[in-house]
Amino acid sequence: MNHLFIQKISIDWEKISPSSYLREIAALQGLEELAFLKPVTFFVGENGTGKSTLLEALAVAYGFNAEGGTKNYSFSTYDSHSELCQALRIGKGYRKARWGYFLRAESFYNVATKEEEYASEPFGRVLPEELHQKSHGESFLAVAQKHFRPDGLYILDEPEAALSVQRQLTLLLEIYRLAERGAQFLIASHSPILLGFPDGEILSFDERRIRAVDYEETESYQVTELFINNREYLLERLLREG
Repeated sequence: MNHLFIQKISIDWEKISPSSYLREIAALQGLEELAFLKPVTFFVGENGTGKSTLLEALAVAYGFNAEGGTKNYSFSTYDSHSELCQALRIGKGYRKARWGYFLRAESFYNVATKEEEYASEPFGRVLPEELHQKSHGESFLAVAQKHFRPDGLYILDEPEAALSVQRQLTLLLEIYRLAERGAQFLIASHSPILLGFPDGEILSFDERRIRAVDYEETESYQVTELFINNREYLLERLLREG
């Protein structure tokens, strides 16, 4: 057993409705157990392959609010999470996370609103500036820098959506520092920058199954490399065919 907070997950398919759309997600079909081997694990794949669906279910099954935040966040603006969280079983390690946060790009506005409400309550921790007075990327990093600490579990769904290239490097550095100090990260991402994290585990949801891949095998890397090295030719061909 390694020192990770979440060692593995498994799915009890008997708890999922026979008519559920979850049974149509190719990468999840037949999945019984998935082990995590490193402090930083990335879920990659084309849109609709199930990576965010599994990540969200994992977060909810672990005890996080479906829209994001810490385990202490309790609110709902729209119930969109699937029944997968009820069928997911988490194999935990011998350590217990001291901190934790679930960060979703698509519902971050709602979380930021609640963050300010909680901070304004008695004994709340007020941020230097209100999150809605910052840019999306700045408020995103402000929350990360406030809540991300050593010995914590952090589940991030497409964190690059709010960040510039430079800010993605800032986040990568923050993840590296915390992983070195006992934190665990599970991240769904399309970012060729974040996916370049040294010694991270990359799990691809493409090809109708979940499998470990190298950085250079990811579509994010391959398409970015192709565009940078052949920009004029590629654009000419795309625009001509389009």
